[in-house]
Amino acid sequence: MQASDLMTRIAARRDDVVDLTQQLVRIPTVNPPGDAYTPCAELIGERLRKRGFDVTYERAVGTPGDTDRHPRTNVVARIAGRGPGPCVHFNGHIDVVEPGAGWTRDPYGAQIEDGRIYGRGTCDMKGGLAAAIVAVEAILDHGVPFNGALEISGTVDEESGGYGGVGHLAEKGFFSKPRVNHVIIPEPLNVDRVCIGHRGVWWAEVETHGRIAHGSMPFLGDCAVRHMGAFLDRLERDLIPDLVTRRTEMPVAPEGARQSTLNVNSIHGGLREDFEGLPSALVPDSCRMVLDRRFLIEEPMDRVKAEVIALLDQLKAERPGFRYDINEIMAFEPTLTDADAPVVRAVADAVAAEFGRPAELICSPGTYDQKHVARIGKLKDCIAYGPGILDLAHQPDEYIVIDDMVASMKVMASAALRLLAA
Repeated sequence: MQASDLMTRIAARRDDVVDLTQQLVRIPTVNPPGDAYTPCAELIGERLRKRGFDVTYERAVGTPGDTDRHPRTNVVARIAGRGPGPCVHFNGHIDVVEPGAGWTRDPYGAQIEDGRIYGRGTCDMKGGLAAAIVAVEAILDHGVPFNGALEISGTVDEESGGYGGVGHLAEKGFFSKPRVNHVIIPEPLNVDRVCIGHRGVWWAEVETHGRIAHGSMPFLGDCAVRHMGAFLDRLERDLIPDLVTRRTEMPVAPEGARQSTLNVNSIHGGLREDFEGLPSALVPDSCRMVLDRRFLIEEPMDRVKAEVIALLDQLKAERPGFRYDINEIMAFEPTLTDADAPVVRAVADAVAAEFGRPAELICSPGTYDQKHVARIGKLKDCIAYGPGILDLAHQPDEYIVIDDMVASMKVMASAALRLLAA
C-alpha cells in the first residue's frame, strides 16, 4: 500500500477517533484521588485485545495513592510485526485533573460543537491517546507491513508525578531496551510541534514553627504565620527577581517559561480550612508553604535547593524564634532529547509533510512522563507529540480540535512506519 493510501484511509477514520475520545472522556478518571482508572484501562485493553494485541494490566501496588478503592491500574498492549526489528511505543496518561469552576458545558459530556470535542481531558490528553490508538489500528487494519513491534499504553497518575504510571512501568522494564526503542507521548503541545524535553522541577514543603497562645495576648506566643511571611518576603526580595534574569538555551515554549520560575502553590497556617463557625482566638504554632520551582538545564539541582535553604538559614540566624523544617516532595532534572535522534527526525519530517512547513522543536515548561523514561528506563529516544493546544490544558471548557486529531494520526502513523522500517 502506498503511503498516500494509508493517509487517505486514516482521514476516513475521523468518526472513529471522535467516538473513542468521547468514550474516554466520559469516564471521569479524576486525579486525585484516582477515580475509575480500572474501567478506563479496560476500555483500552479490551479494544486492543480484539485487534490482536497482547494486553497486560499492571497495578502499581504500593505507589502513592494506590488503594483497593483507587487501584493504580495501567494497561500495556503489544503487537508484533512480520519480523525482528525495533519497537515504537505510544504512551498516554488516562488521569485528568478535576474540572474546577467556570465550565459552560458538562465536563464529562464530550459534547461536539464547531469541530471540537469539549470535556475534561479532551486536550490533556485523552484526545491524543485516542489518536495514537486509531493511527496504530489503521496501520494494522489496512495491512501495512512492518518489522518489530508496536505498543500502546494507558497509564495513570501523570498529573501527580507519574509514580504509579510510567514511573512504575519503567521500574518493571517496560520502557527500556531491548523491549522498547522509541517512545512517543501524545501530550498537548500543539499539532505542528515536536517536544524534545522539559524544564526541571523541585517541589518542597516548608513549615515554620511558633508557639500557641491566646489571640488577645500574642506576646505570650510566637506566630508561625508571621515567620512564614518573613520567608515569603525574602523570596520576593532576594530570589524571584534573580530567577527572572536566568535564561535557557532550551527552546522552551511559551517564551515566558525560558526563565526560571517559582510558584507558591499553597499556604496553610492556623485554623483548619474546613472549620465552621467563628474562628478561635489562637496564635498559630505552625504554617506550611508548598513551593513549585521550575528550573533550567543550565542550573544544577543542588544549587536550586541550596538557594531556598540559604534564605531559611539566614532567617534562622537573624529572626528571633525562627524555626523551620523542609520536606522535599518531588525532584526531577530537565530532560532533552537530541534534535537528531531517530524519533525526533521521524516525527518532525512527518509534521513537515502533513503541514507543508518545518516542525517547531520545543521543550515543555512543565514535566511530563519523559522524565521517567529517561531517568529510570535509560531510554533517550523519547519525545512528546500530540494534537492538543498547550494553553487549554487544565482550563474550563477544555476542548480538542477534531481536524488536529486526524492530522496527528497521519503524523504518528507515518513516523511509526519510518522507525519500524529502520
